[in-house]
Amino acid sequence: MLEPSITLPAFAKINWRLRVIGRRADGYHEIDTILQTVSLHDTITLTITDDPQIVLSCDDRSLPADSTNLIYRAAAAFQTRLKTNKGASVRLHKRIPMQAGLGGGSSDAAITLVGLSYLWRTAIPITELANLAEGLGADVPFFFHGGTARGTGVGSKITPLMDAEEKFLLVLKPNANISTAQAYQMLQAPSLTTLTSDTMLSGSLWQGNLDHIQANDFEPVAFHLESEIERAKTALTKAGAQNAMLAGSGSAVFGIFDNKEAQERAIQAIELEPGWRLFPCTTVGREQYRRAMGPCGAILAPVSDGMNAGA
Repeated sequence: MLEPSITLPAFAKINWRLRVIGRRADGYHEIDTILQTVSLHDTITLTITDDPQIVLSCDDRSLPADSTNLIYRAAAAFQTRLKTNKGASVRLHKRIPMQAGLGGGSSDAAITLVGLSYLWRTAIPITELANLAEGLGADVPFFFHGGTARGTGVGSKITPLMDAEEKFLLVLKPNANISTAQAYQMLQAPSLTTLTSDTMLSGSLWQGNLDHIQANDFEPVAFHLESEIERAKTALTKAGAQNAMLAGSGSAVFGIFDNKEAQERAIQAIELEPGWRLFPCTTVGREQYRRAMGPCGAILAPVSDGMNAGA
Protein backbone atom coordinates (compact mmCIF):
# COMPACT_ATOMS: atom_id res chain seq x y z
CA MET A 1 0.00 0.00 0.00
CA LEU A 2 1.27 3.46 -0.84
CA GLU A 3 2.15 5.85 1.95
CA PRO A 4 -0.27 8.77 2.49
CA SER A 5 2.64 11.24 2.28
CA ILE A 6 5.99 11.66 0.58
CA THR A 7 8.89 14.12 0.81
CA LEU A 8 10.77 15.03 -2.37
CA PRO A 9 13.59 17.37 -3.40
CA ALA A 10 12.87 20.07 -5.98
CA PHE A 11 16.24 20.82 -7.57
CA ALA A 12 17.30 24.16 -9.01
CA LYS A 13 18.62 24.56 -12.54
CA ILE A 14 21.22 26.65 -14.30
CA ASN A 15 21.62 27.36 -18.01
CA TRP A 16 24.96 26.44 -19.54
CA ARG A 17 23.83 28.26 -22.65
CA LEU A 18 20.86 30.55 -23.25
CA ARG A 19 20.38 32.10 -26.68
CA VAL A 20 17.31 34.09 -27.64
CA ILE A 21 16.61 33.68 -31.35
CA GLY A 22 13.82 36.23 -31.68
CA ARG A 23 10.19 37.06 -31.06
CA ARG A 24 7.54 34.61 -32.29
CA ALA A 25 4.23 35.46 -33.92
CA ASP A 26 2.45 34.64 -30.64
CA GLY A 27 4.47 37.26 -28.78
CA TYR A 28 6.70 34.79 -26.94
CA HIS A 29 10.42 34.41 -27.64
CA GLU A 30 12.12 31.50 -29.39
CA ILE A 31 15.10 30.29 -27.36
CA ASP A 32 17.76 27.62 -27.59
CA THR A 33 19.22 26.62 -24.25
CA ILE A 34 21.11 23.90 -22.41
CA LEU A 35 19.72 23.33 -18.93
CA GLN A 36 21.30 21.56 -15.98
CA THR A 37 19.96 20.44 -12.62
CA VAL A 38 22.10 21.28 -9.58
CA SER A 39 22.06 20.03 -5.99
CA LEU A 40 20.63 23.24 -4.49
CA HIS A 41 17.01 22.31 -3.79
CA ASP A 42 13.74 23.05 -2.05
CA THR A 43 12.00 20.25 -0.13
CA ILE A 44 8.33 19.44 -0.64
CA THR A 45 6.24 17.21 1.62
CA LEU A 46 2.88 16.14 0.17
CA THR A 47 0.14 14.43 2.15
CA ILE A 48 -3.09 13.19 0.59
CA THR A 49 -6.36 14.07 2.30
CA ASP A 50 -9.99 13.04 1.97
CA ASP A 51 -10.93 16.71 2.06
CA PRO A 52 -10.79 18.08 -1.54
CA GLN A 53 -8.99 21.25 -0.40
CA ILE A 54 -5.45 22.07 -1.53
CA VAL A 55 -3.61 23.49 1.49
CA LEU A 56 -0.14 24.97 1.01
CA SER A 57 2.23 26.15 3.74
CA CYS A 58 5.79 27.44 3.52
CA ASP A 59 8.57 28.34 5.94
CA ASP A 60 9.30 31.50 3.93
CA ARG A 61 6.60 34.02 4.80
CA SER A 62 7.50 36.25 1.84
CA LEU A 63 6.22 33.57 -0.52
CA PRO A 64 2.44 33.54 -1.14
CA ALA A 65 0.72 30.30 -0.17
CA ASP A 66 -2.50 30.99 -2.09
CA SER A 67 -3.75 30.31 -5.62
CA THR A 68 -1.02 32.54 -7.10
CA ASN A 69 1.67 30.07 -6.04
CA LEU A 70 2.82 27.65 -8.77
CA ILE A 71 2.61 24.70 -6.38
CA TYR A 72 -1.03 25.46 -5.64
CA ARG A 73 -1.78 26.03 -9.32
CA ALA A 74 -0.11 22.73 -10.26
CA ALA A 75 -2.05 20.76 -7.64
CA ALA A 76 -5.35 22.42 -8.54
CA ALA A 77 -4.85 21.87 -12.28
CA PHE A 78 -3.98 18.20 -11.72
CA GLN A 79 -6.97 17.75 -9.42
CA THR A 80 -9.27 19.22 -12.08
CA ARG A 81 -7.74 17.05 -14.80
CA LEU A 82 -8.27 13.88 -12.75
CA LYS A 83 -11.72 14.90 -11.51
CA THR A 84 -10.75 13.50 -8.14
CA ASN A 85 -12.32 14.37 -4.82
CA LYS A 86 -9.00 13.78 -3.06
CA GLY A 87 -7.10 16.77 -1.73
CA ALA A 88 -3.57 17.43 -0.55
CA SER A 89 -1.62 19.22 2.11
CA VAL A 90 1.68 20.59 0.78
CA ARG A 91 4.54 21.83 2.95
CA LEU A 92 7.37 23.71 1.21
CA HIS A 93 10.79 24.21 2.75
CA LYS A 94 12.19 26.99 0.56
CA ARG A 95 15.92 27.24 -0.08
CA ILE A 96 16.24 28.21 -3.76
CA PRO A 97 16.23 32.02 -3.86
CA MET A 98 13.36 33.65 -5.71
CA GLN A 99 13.69 35.87 -8.83
CA ALA A 100 17.13 34.38 -9.37
CA GLY A 101 16.80 32.56 -12.70
CA LEU A 102 17.25 29.20 -10.96
CA GLY A 103 13.81 27.76 -11.78
CA GLY A 104 12.76 27.24 -8.17
CA GLY A 105 9.04 27.85 -8.73
CA SER A 106 9.01 25.71 -11.87
CA SER A 107 10.81 22.86 -10.11
CA ASP A 108 8.38 23.06 -7.18
CA ALA A 109 5.43 22.82 -9.58
CA ALA A 110 6.85 19.85 -11.49
CA ILE A 111 7.72 17.89 -8.35
CA THR A 112 4.26 18.60 -6.94
CA LEU A 113 2.77 17.00 -10.05
CA VAL A 114 5.13 14.02 -9.77
CA GLY A 115 4.41 13.51 -6.07
CA LEU A 116 0.65 13.81 -6.45
CA SER A 117 0.68 11.43 -9.41
CA TYR A 118 2.29 8.88 -7.11
CA LEU A 119 0.11 9.54 -4.06
CA TRP A 120 -3.16 9.75 -5.99
CA ARG A 121 -2.26 6.51 -7.83
CA THR A 122 -2.82 7.90 -11.29
CA ALA A 123 -1.95 6.18 -14.54
CA ILE A 124 -1.70 9.42 -16.51
CA PRO A 125 1.02 9.22 -19.21
CA ILE A 126 4.12 11.35 -18.64
CA THR A 127 3.45 13.11 -21.95
CA GLU A 128 0.08 14.32 -20.67
CA LEU A 129 1.62 15.32 -17.36
CA ALA A 130 4.22 17.34 -19.28
CA ASN A 131 1.49 19.05 -21.30
CA LEU A 132 -0.19 20.03 -18.06
CA ALA A 133 3.16 21.29 -16.78
CA GLU A 134 3.75 23.40 -19.90
CA GLY A 135 0.57 25.32 -19.15
CA LEU A 136 2.11 26.37 -15.83
CA GLY A 137 5.38 27.71 -17.26
CA ALA A 138 7.98 27.10 -19.96
CA ASP A 139 10.61 25.79 -17.51
CA VAL A 140 8.35 23.28 -15.77
CA PRO A 141 8.61 20.36 -18.28
CA PHE A 142 12.41 20.23 -17.90
CA PHE A 143 12.05 19.00 -14.34
CA PHE A 144 10.42 15.78 -15.55
CA HIS A 145 13.87 14.94 -17.00
CA GLY A 146 16.67 16.45 -14.91
CA GLY A 147 20.35 16.16 -15.76
CA THR A 148 21.49 17.98 -18.88
CA ALA A 149 18.94 18.78 -21.57
CA ARG A 150 18.32 21.09 -24.48
CA GLY A 151 15.28 23.36 -24.41
CA THR A 152 13.87 24.83 -27.62
CA GLY A 153 10.74 26.64 -28.72
CA VAL A 154 9.81 28.79 -25.71
CA GLY A 155 12.04 26.46 -23.69
CA SER A 156 9.42 23.79 -23.04
CA LYS A 157 10.45 21.36 -25.82
CA ILE A 158 12.98 19.21 -23.98
CA THR A 159 15.58 16.90 -25.51
CA PRO A 160 17.77 14.98 -23.02
CA LEU A 161 21.50 15.27 -23.75
CA MET A 162 24.56 13.38 -22.60
CA ASP A 163 25.12 14.60 -19.05
CA ALA A 164 27.70 17.35 -18.70
CA GLU A 165 30.87 16.52 -16.84
CA GLU A 166 30.53 16.93 -13.08
CA LYS A 167 31.29 20.42 -11.83
CA PHE A 168 31.38 22.09 -8.45
CA LEU A 169 29.50 25.38 -8.43
CA LEU A 170 28.99 28.46 -6.31
CA VAL A 171 25.66 30.18 -6.84
CA LEU A 172 25.71 33.80 -5.70
CA LYS A 173 22.43 35.68 -5.21
CA PRO A 174 22.95 39.45 -4.90
CA ASN A 175 20.34 41.84 -3.55
CA ALA A 176 19.21 42.80 -7.05
CA ASN A 177 16.10 41.29 -8.64
CA ILE A 178 15.09 41.21 -12.31
CA SER A 179 11.77 39.94 -13.57
CA THR A 180 11.84 37.62 -16.58
CA ALA A 181 9.30 39.82 -18.37
CA GLN A 182 11.50 42.88 -17.86
CA ALA A 183 14.58 41.04 -19.11
CA TYR A 184 12.84 39.91 -22.30
CA GLN A 185 11.39 43.37 -22.87
CA MET A 186 14.83 44.95 -22.86
CA LEU A 187 16.56 42.21 -24.85
CA GLN A 188 17.45 43.25 -28.40
CA ALA A 189 17.29 39.84 -30.06
CA PRO A 190 17.70 39.30 -33.82
CA SER A 191 14.73 38.34 -35.97
CA LEU A 192 13.53 34.79 -35.58
CA THR A 193 15.56 32.47 -37.78
CA THR A 194 14.31 28.90 -37.88
CA LEU A 195 17.50 27.60 -39.47
CA THR A 196 19.65 29.07 -36.71
CA SER A 197 17.37 27.60 -34.09
CA ASP A 198 17.60 24.14 -35.64
CA THR A 199 21.36 24.05 -36.01
CA MET A 200 22.77 26.08 -33.13
CA LEU A 201 23.22 23.16 -30.77
CA SER A 202 23.53 20.25 -33.15
CA GLY A 203 24.50 16.82 -31.88
CA SER A 204 27.99 17.16 -33.30
CA LEU A 205 28.59 20.18 -31.02
CA TRP A 206 27.44 18.70 -27.71
CA GLN A 207 29.43 15.82 -26.27
CA GLY A 208 29.10 16.66 -22.59
CA ASN A 209 32.01 19.12 -22.67
CA LEU A 210 31.31 22.68 -21.57
CA ASP A 211 34.28 24.46 -23.14
CA HIS A 212 32.50 25.92 -26.18
CA ILE A 213 28.90 26.40 -25.12
CA GLN A 214 28.88 28.76 -22.16
CA ALA A 215 26.95 31.90 -23.13
CA ASN A 216 23.89 33.81 -21.94
CA ASP A 217 22.22 36.50 -24.04
CA PHE A 218 20.65 38.05 -20.94
CA GLU A 219 23.95 39.07 -19.33
CA PRO A 220 24.26 42.52 -20.99
CA VAL A 221 20.64 43.28 -20.07
CA ALA A 222 21.09 42.16 -16.45
CA PHE A 223 24.31 44.13 -16.05
CA HIS A 224 22.65 47.23 -17.50
CA LEU A 225 19.63 46.94 -15.21
CA GLU A 226 21.56 46.08 -12.06
CA SER A 227 25.30 46.74 -11.86
CA GLU A 228 25.36 44.69 -8.65
CA ILE A 229 24.87 41.51 -10.72
CA GLU A 230 28.01 42.26 -12.74
CA ARG A 231 29.91 42.86 -9.48
CA ALA A 232 28.73 39.46 -8.26
CA LYS A 233 30.07 37.79 -11.40
CA THR A 234 33.38 39.60 -11.00
CA ALA A 235 33.60 38.47 -7.36
CA LEU A 236 33.30 34.83 -8.42
CA THR A 237 35.95 35.21 -11.11
CA LYS A 238 38.35 36.92 -8.71
CA ALA A 239 37.79 34.06 -6.25
CA GLY A 240 39.10 31.55 -8.79
CA ALA A 241 36.08 30.40 -10.82
CA GLN A 242 37.02 29.00 -14.24
CA ASN A 243 34.07 30.90 -15.58
CA ALA A 244 31.09 32.71 -14.10
CA MET A 245 27.73 33.23 -15.74
CA LEU A 246 24.29 34.64 -15.19
CA ALA A 247 21.82 31.93 -14.15
CA GLY A 248 18.87 31.94 -16.57
CA SER A 249 17.42 35.43 -16.96
CA GLY A 250 18.94 36.44 -13.60
CA SER A 251 19.62 37.71 -11.06
CA ALA A 252 21.81 34.97 -9.56
CA VAL A 253 25.21 34.18 -11.04
CA PHE A 254 27.22 30.99 -10.68
CA GLY A 255 30.92 30.17 -10.74
CA ILE A 256 32.29 26.90 -12.11
CA PHE A 257 35.02 24.86 -10.40
CA ASP A 258 36.72 21.56 -11.29
CA ASN A 259 36.84 20.14 -7.77
CA LYS A 260 35.64 20.57 -4.21
CA GLU A 261 38.97 21.97 -3.03
CA ALA A 262 38.81 24.84 -5.54
CA GLN A 263 35.20 25.46 -4.55
CA GLU A 264 36.09 25.60 -0.86
CA ARG A 265 39.00 27.97 -1.48
CA ALA A 266 36.66 30.27 -3.37
CA ILE A 267 34.15 30.26 -0.50
CA GLN A 268 36.90 31.58 1.77
CA ALA A 269 38.23 34.08 -0.78
CA ILE A 270 35.06 35.57 -2.21
CA GLU A 271 34.27 39.14 -1.24
CA LEU A 272 30.60 39.28 -0.34
CA GLU A 273 28.67 42.53 -0.19
CA PRO A 274 26.02 42.96 2.54
CA GLY A 275 22.96 40.85 1.82
CA TRP A 276 24.60 38.61 -0.78
CA ARG A 277 23.91 34.89 -0.33
CA LEU A 278 26.23 32.09 -1.43
CA PHE A 279 25.11 28.51 -2.19
CA PRO A 280 27.77 25.82 -2.82
CA CYS A 281 26.40 22.98 -4.94
CA THR A 282 27.25 20.45 -7.64
CA THR A 283 25.75 19.41 -10.94
CA VAL A 284 23.14 16.63 -10.72
CA GLY A 285 23.10 14.08 -13.53
CA ARG A 286 19.97 12.40 -14.85
CA GLU A 287 20.38 9.08 -13.02
CA GLN A 288 21.24 10.86 -9.77
CA TYR A 289 18.14 13.00 -10.26
CA ARG A 290 15.92 9.96 -10.75
CA ARG A 291 17.36 8.18 -7.71
CA ALA A 292 16.74 11.26 -5.55
CA MET A 293 13.02 10.97 -6.36
CA GLY A 294 12.82 7.51 -4.76
CA PRO A 295 9.66 5.65 -5.81
CA CYS A 296 8.60 8.67 -7.90
CA GLY A 297 11.62 8.25 -10.18
CA ALA A 298 9.65 5.78 -12.29
CA ILE A 299 7.16 8.53 -13.12
CA LEU A 300 9.79 10.76 -14.74
CA ALA A 301 10.23 10.93 -18.50
CA PRO A 302 12.07 7.92 -19.97
CA VAL A 303 15.51 8.49 -21.44
CA SER A 304 15.46 8.19 -25.24
CA ASP A 305 17.72 5.67 -26.93
CA GLY A 306 19.32 8.40 -29.01
CA MET A 307 20.16 10.65 -26.08
CA ASN A 308 23.92 10.25 -26.24
CA ALA A 309 23.95 11.40 -29.84
CA GLY A 310 23.03 14.91 -28.73
CA ALA A 311 20.20 17.09 -29.88
